[in-house]
Amino acid sequence: MAETITFRPDEDARRALAVLTQDGTPVSTAVRAALIQAAKTAAQDRLRAEAAALAADEADRVEAVQVLRDMETLRAW
Repeated sequence: MAETITFRPDEDARRALAVLTQDGTPVSTAVRAALIQAAKTAAQDRLRAEAAALAADEADRVEAVQVLRDMETLRAW
C-alpha cells in the first residue's frame, strides 16, 4: 500500500501545481512525477559536480595520461 504524504503548498507551489495539472493530470500524479524528476536532476547535478572535480584534479589527469600511455604499449599492432 502506498504511503500518503500531505504538504502545505505556498503560493509558488500552488502555481506550479496548477501548471502541472492544467491538462487534467491528477494532483498525485503530478506531484509524484515532479518528485521523481527532482531526484533525477539532483543525481545528475551531483554527477556533474563530481566529473568537474575529477576534471580539475591535475594529479588524476596526469595519472590518466600515464595509464593511456601504458595501455598503448600493450596494443597488438
